[in-house]
Amino acid sequence: MYDYISGRVAELNPTYVVVDNQGVGYFCNITVNTYSALGKTENAKLYIKEIIREDTHDLYAFLRKEERELFNLLISVSGVGANTARVILSSLTEKELETAIASGDVNTLKGVKGIGLKTAQRIIVELKDKITSVNAGEQGEIFASQDNSIQDEALSALTMLGFNKVQVQKVLKKLLSVPNSYTVESLIKDALKML
Repeated sequence: MYDYISGRVAELNPTYVVVDNQGVGYFCNITVNTYSALGKTENAKLYIKEIIREDTHDLYAFLRKEERELFNLLISVSGVGANTARVILSSLTEKELETAIASGDVNTLKGVKGIGLKTAQRIIVELKDKITSVNAGEQGEIFASQDNSIQDEALSALTMLGFNKVQVQKVLKKLLSVPNSYTVESLIKDALKML
């Protein structure tokens, strides 16, 4: 079991990071929040969750222990897999997720793509007592650089999360038609609400 990995950020994408640790590149799935927090960081220390299944061996990486803890809680819920948990943590901040669970806000959870009424209710019932203070620290606003690749990165991230490329392109085009200073993270979050 791995706890964390530290090294040079060799490649960064809204859905994954490759960390070079002593010449070995570790492919780690990440959330949009971790992507945004990494920004242009050259070296990083990421907290790891290793998931081994019959057909795959995946690493999920988080910049904060608290986000990893929420991920672990989410995948402990019946019917919530690693990719669903990653979509939830990409759509909502840690604080938003904790508040939704603690207050029993089914609609916020249902607003996440792939989460239906029963799954939202199950998450609330199973995690309400466990949520106490997973998110002790405050999250600062992280601003990604604004350039022409924002739409491409958002498209790439959303298609890698399993959404239909044509549908994603339509949603991104609609969002970007309105004047707004989007970061990759905010564009993906708004797109997730519409998909």
